[in-house]
Amino acid sequence: MNNLPSGWFTEEFQNEGTAFSLKIKEKLHDEKSEYQHIEIYSTETFGNLMVIDGCVMLTERDNFLYHEMMTHPALFTHANPEKVVVIGGGDCGTLKEVLKHPGVKEAWQVEIDELVTRMAERYFPDLCSSNQDPRANFFFGDGIKWMSDVVPGSIDVIIVDSTDPVGPAEGLFAVDFYRNCMLALKEGGILVQQSESPLLHSKTIIKSVHQDMKKAGFDQVHTLPFPQPVYPTGWWSATMASKQKPLTCFREEDAQQKPFVTQYYNKDIHRGALAVPEFMKVDLDLD
Repeated sequence: MNNLPSGWFTEEFQNEGTAFSLKIKEKLHDEKSEYQHIEIYSTETFGNLMVIDGCVMLTERDNFLYHEMMTHPALFTHANPEKVVVIGGGDCGTLKEVLKHPGVKEAWQVEIDELVTRMAERYFPDLCSSNQDPRANFFFGDGIKWMSDVVPGSIDVIIVDSTDPVGPAEGLFAVDFYRNCMLALKEGGILVQQSESPLLHSKTIIKSVHQDMKKAGFDQVHTLPFPQPVYPTGWWSATMASKQKPLTCFREEDAQQKPFVTQYYNKDIHRGALAVPEFMKVDLDLD
């Protein structure tokens, strides 16, 4: 729900009986693409805000939490990530974080809605600051189809930076898609999927992600919670999967000595995010 006459943008989560609001200065853009309705607002305290189909996607103030945690844990868990693919992520923030890793030789952003990227270039230019990197490649089209056509064993890390599992993103939370990802990964490859709120979705979405990834052939699956103020409950998660590689071990020395700047991620944050809350162990049937 959008209560702009009161000067506030409010996203209501009817099923959970909660809501999140940001005070708005003005609406900057309003446009419908072939796939969704995109709005851009200027807020009083969180900078620019992107809203898709009435749901908060990102703000300038806190997007670094999500983009860093969707990226660096997986890349520092992999032994030597050289080719990385981002499915979704049209705002380019995840791609920017991927390209901070000097060992990455090739990165792809596969986004179904080109308008998201064009809006990000205009209203969130910092997120798009690496778009001209020669290692960056863009494909605007169906990520599910793109992944099904990938050469087997050709990718080191796949990051599924999707919206909620509805509409165009629904097929990104499915066994067949995860199976195609598994086939596309090289030996030692890692898949990471944004997996919603631990507090609201550990018994439903996160549990289904674990089950479906394992059905697809991933032996190792692990969920990392992290803060995200503008998303439901302010607590979000990323779920990593691999064929055999343990996901609770990572290149700690490399993370400690990372040759780039982050605002949230570091070695200790990574280690701490691997801890699983007791209720999630129960909800996910973990030992």
